[in-house]
Amino acid sequence: MSIKVNSQNLNSHMFLMIKLTTALMLAISMLMATYLSSHAKVVVDITKGNVEPLPIAVSSFSGELGPEISSIIEANLRGSGLFRPIDQAAFIQKIDDHNVIPRFEDWRVISAQALVSGTVVTEADGRLKAEFRLWDVFGSEQLLSAQYFTGSNNKRRLAHIISDAIYKELTGEGGYFDSRIVFIDESGSKLRRVKRLAIMDQDGANLRYLSNGDDLVLTPRFSPTRQEITYMSFGTGEPKVYLRQIETGQFDVVGKFPGMTFSPRFSPDGQKIIMSLNQDGRSNIYSLDLRSRTTTRLTNSSAIDTSPSYSPDGSRIVFESDRGGRQQLYVMNADGTNAQRISFGQGSYSTPVWSPRGDLIAFTKQTGGQFQIGVMKIDGKKKERILADGFHNEGPTWSPNGRVIMFFRETPGAKGGPKLYSVDLTGRNERLIKTPNFASDPAWSPLLN
Repeated sequence: MSIKVNSQNLNSHMFLMIKLTTALMLAISMLMATYLSSHAKVVVDITKGNVEPLPIAVSSFSGELGPEISSIIEANLRGSGLFRPIDQAAFIQKIDDHNVIPRFEDWRVISAQALVSGTVVTEADGRLKAEFRLWDVFGSEQLLSAQYFTGSNNKRRLAHIISDAIYKELTGEGGYFDSRIVFIDESGSKLRRVKRLAIMDQDGANLRYLSNGDDLVLTPRFSPTRQEITYMSFGTGEPKVYLRQIETGQFDVVGKFPGMTFSPRFSPDGQKIIMSLNQDGRSNIYSLDLRSRTTTRLTNSSAIDTSPSYSPDGSRIVFESDRGGRQQLYVMNADGTNAQRISFGQGSYSTPVWSPRGDLIAFTKQTGGQFQIGVMKIDGKKKERILADGFHNEGPTWSPNGRVIMFFRETPGAKGGPKLYSVDLTGRNERLIKTPNFASDPAWSPLLN
């Protein structure tokens, strides 16, 4: 007995089975993608060149100081350019108890992807106690919960610390809100400006003066390891390099140098100062050991070498030099050897500053009658990126997380003067930092906490 097989029918059955299997696998894949999408952790991808701000709801914290704290948090997140706080007038649910799980459907309706709730109370000993929770609205889960205690006069710092915690959870990188800016406050007429050392929170609050304006002060720079600055002063007509403790006000002259001194800046470990000294008509780069107070010459050129800045690991130094005929940027080893040019665009380059992340160098570029703030890779091989352009932009300084740059911009005219601005690495989020007077030469502190 033989079995006759109809090959045409067999092929048809096999084709049908393949189609059904493919359809089933596709359906399973779509189902899994839908499930994973709905349960994926909300996150801001800051590696993209153009970041769409994340819609976030910051509910008013309970407690007497709660609304003020939450408004500062909201302003911080908005100012970063990575978040779009939703107007509280659109809120459907009012959160009276941050420990209660929110009605997530009420927050999805207004398109919030993340939600912040919290409370601030004053303890019996006078300290402030703050608690907050960060929620993933579409994932219907808590992402972060934290509690902080601080003195009653630190409410703004409390808000900045909470903002940093939210920023880190949603971006995966450290924040920069709990930090300060030291700068030169400029008042008076354009021809008779009074210049004072000033310091403020990174958002412009809590401004105070560190000098009275009797002496000319220039180029303040923060230590990477503590709340200490170095700066130049011309009190007696002779340039001196100072160290000053921010909290105690104690200061010390680290050296008197013949000729002119330029751009003192700390090493990453805070144990050295690197600067440019003009001696015998030549400007070279020197390092000063703060423990032994001995100086070491790092360049020996007939050109103008100035504006040195260490890499975060202290192994290399970027500086500007006209040794090639025009101001350009160079990178050398920390001992002064193996200097290599890294800037090759049109125009002149100056004021280089190495990013705390180690991946980029910020600079000022002068070309076509304009001053630009830009960044480039440390080897200079990839195309530079211009972040700000204008009549006179200068003096970039990096936020502690290496995602934002602050600089000053001079406005023309008899009544014009410098003002501080910040811009993120996309170049799309430029902001004016308000100060009571004109302001120049900012320097960003490390995180306070």
